[in-house]
Parts: sequence; structure tokens; C-alpha cells
Amino acid sequence: MDVEIWSDIACPWCYIGKRRFEAALERFEHRDDVQVTWRSFELDPAAPAEREGERAARLAEKYGITVERAREMERQMTETAASEGLEFRFDRARSGATFDAHRVVHLAAEHGVQDAMKERLLRAYFTEGELMSDRDRLIHLAIEVGLDEDAVREMLAGDRLADEVRADERTAARFGISAVPTFVVDRALGVSGAHPPEALLELLREGWARRRPAPVVLAGGEACGVDGDC
Repeated sequence: MDVEIWSDIACPWCYIGKRRFEAALERFEHRDDVQVTWRSFELDPAAPAEREGERAARLAEKYGITVERAREMERQMTETAASEGLEFRFDRARSGATFDAHRVVHLAAEHGVQDAMKERLLRAYFTEGELMSDRDRLIHLAIEVGLDEDAVREMLAGDRLADEVRADERTAARFGISAVPTFVVDRALGVSGAHPPEALLELLREGWARRRPAPVVLAGGEACGVDGDC
């Protein structure tokens, strides 16, 4: 069973959703038959390399709230993350473009370490204050999960895997995905949001149930038997 997860590196609910999905998958009876693929989604495709100023101030301006209210929202998000075993440090977070980080995730998929790369980037952004547009830091993080330095450097120096990122985003638009994380099972069933593990487990079970062949219902009528008699 294929599960595709559209998410962004700079999305706090995506990190929380990853943990909740992992908890659901651990309880899923057929977890060894699940293939998880991380898909690209930029919350702000026009983001600069790095934004200036306090994150809470930008949130306040975006949503028309006070800076103090924005800081309270960050505190609440930090507490929610902590309940999932995650450490959010919004005081360190450096906001900016995530396009290159998504390309690195695609490169990691080619080498079988996509989930590890996604995890490392999320931790780097939310806990360590790494800038996702800093190519030197991306190379360092990729090396940590086992990618070849020259391969990562060459990829980032050109346009390789840019089309793959854009293709993910076009698919998201076609599916009507406008918020992340979004979990899609076999491209037939999906849900948006960092739902509790119980809800995500139900999604997995429903997706698995839909894979079963429909039962054959036989209605009476004229027919020939297997012995050839009619």
C-alpha cells in the first residue's frame, strides 16, 4: 500500500504530523507492506532566501493579530510538539525558501534514505535553527544521513530534481491539496492535517480494506455447469 505525504520543511504541523503518523504506522497490522513517500509542498514558493525580523512579528502581520498573541501561539505550538517528543525552538528558527531542501529529499529517495533525510531537515529547521536555503548546510545535513557529498553538491549547483519538486506541487494542486500535511493512500483516499494517531490509523485501515477484491455476489439464473451439462 502506498502512502504519499505532502508537506513542507518549514511547517510545524508537518513535523508533528510525521510523529503522529509514525505512531499510527507502528500500530498498523500491515505496516511492513506500506511504502511511504514524502512529496514536496512549499507553503511560500516566492519566499526569499531568508526573511528578516522576528517570526512572531511576521505572523502577527500575516494574520492581523498582536505580536504577543503570535508569541502565545508559538508557545502553544511548542507545547504540542513537546507532547510528541519534539523540541521546537522558534527563537532560533530562520525562515526562508525551502525549494532546495525539497530537492535534497528527492535525492535521498533515490538512495533509499528519504525518511531519514526528511527527519534530519525538520530537526535542523525547528530545533537547530538551520537555514533551509543555505546549500552548504544542506550538503552537511545530507552527508549525515549517508548521501555522497559530491552528488549533493553537483545536484544543488544545477537544476536536477527541480522538475520533480514542481511535479509534486502540480499533483497537489490537481488533488486540491491546499494545506499540509496531507496524507494520501493509494491515490484513492486522503486526509489533511496532523490528526491524532488514532485517526491516521483508521485512514491506514480503511485504505487497506479498499485494496481487498470486492466479494463476488452470485445471483440465480440459467447457466451451464462445470460438467458441461446445460
